[in-house]
Amino acid sequence: TLRKPISQSSMADWASKNLNMHTQGIFRRRISISNMLSWNGGSIKKPMLITSNRTIKKEACEMFKLVQSYMGDRQTRMDRNHMALVMVTKCWSVQGLRDELYIQLIRQTTDNMCYRSLAWGWELMAISLAFFSPSPKFQSYLEGYIYRHLDSDEKIAQHIKELVDLKNKKFTKSRKKRKQNTEDEGLPISTYAKYCYRKLQKVAVTGGKKGLRKPTVEEITHARNAILTPSLFGSSLEEIMLRQQDMCPGNKLPWVQTQLSQQVLALGGEQTEGIFRIPGDIDEVNALKLQVDQWKIPNSLSDPNIPASLLKLWYRELEEPVIPQKFYKECISNYENPDAAVAVVQLLPELNRLVLCYLIHFLQIFAQPSNVGRTKMDVNNLAMVMAPNCLRCQSNDPRVIFENTRKEMSFLRMLIVHLDTSFIKGLV
Repeated sequence: TLRKPISQSSMADWASKNLNMHTQGIFRRRISISNMLSWNGGSIKKPMLITSNRTIKKEACEMFKLVQSYMGDRQTRMDRNHMALVMVTKCWSVQGLRDELYIQLIRQTTDNMCYRSLAWGWELMAISLAFFSPSPKFQSYLEGYIYRHLDSDEKIAQHIKELVDLKNKKFTKSRKKRKQNTEDEGLPISTYAKYCYRKLQKVAVTGGKKGLRKPTVEEITHARNAILTPSLFGSSLEEIMLRQQDMCPGNKLPWVQTQLSQQVLALGGEQTEGIFRIPGDIDEVNALKLQVDQWKIPNSLSDPNIPASLLKLWYRELEEPVIPQKFYKECISNYENPDAAVAVVQLLPELNRLVLCYLIHFLQIFAQPSNVGRTKMDVNNLAMVMAPNCLRCQSNDPRVIFENTRKEMSFLRMLIVHLDTSFIKGLV
């Protein structure tokens, strides 16, 4: 369910306080907020948002030209992948530019009379959300803007037609007209908006791309493809299973889960000290994530911490946790009762039950005394690092979170010690 975002009046209030109002004409008259937030075919001489940072003041104007070029509103020799890479890298590297890019995209996708340009603007917003989030103070504004486009395809088509008709009446004798394109080319805007809305919720929590390596063209392409083809990360278990029907039609478990688990074992993870506790190199994890999303497991892996970290990330990023939210209270209520804890597992939907049992079976390998001696990761440590990836506390109260964390760990420990997972052997 989508929570209702801030009201239109709150958005207008935010804009009046944060927009860096532009001027025009020889008398330098201030442009209205509505014009500041409507498609512009010219350049800008200062940032859209108020800032005192000189770098941002300079970069913002250049970035606006790149946004126009990406959307097809300004001629350029650069290809769109390279333009996206330049913008995303700038914003990923300079945090202060992120809100500026998002507000520029809001401007260029408002009252835009060219459907193709409009779609490319939304595409660029979707790509950007794969790499970085807006600032907390701007998130609600962006969320409100996206929300208003979730079911707006008919309104958009009608609005474009009205704008075109109005312009044609004003400039009937003008030879120089911007090329109009009101036909539905490509995806409906609501498809982009729905993807952006979900992506914004996630990136606001995860913080986007981590590591020292700058974004790559491959990551840009992957982010664009994810709009239509759901990633194996951050999706629901049902979506993942649906996506793998063609690749692995007989599999009862997610391919990504079994492959990464097997990689950890193949690289000697059960004999590696601090496995699941010591994180793998974040850039290596990002690179592996990109390949796994293309159904590839490279042969060059040598550190079991890399697939182990990505496996934890996969569980953590599931749209709904392995143990669905409606079973959460039952789990933390039975954190000391082995029989009751095992009984909760039997109540789960079939797919969730299989995925959870596979995970527990996997952790039981590491809990064997012969492996604990090498890994220094006993059943308590395993439960501590994996419980947050299986159960999600919805409370915002620090005391409740702290108390429930202990119960979540204890519940998972009960499963590792007492759950019979022998039926998992050979199941894929």
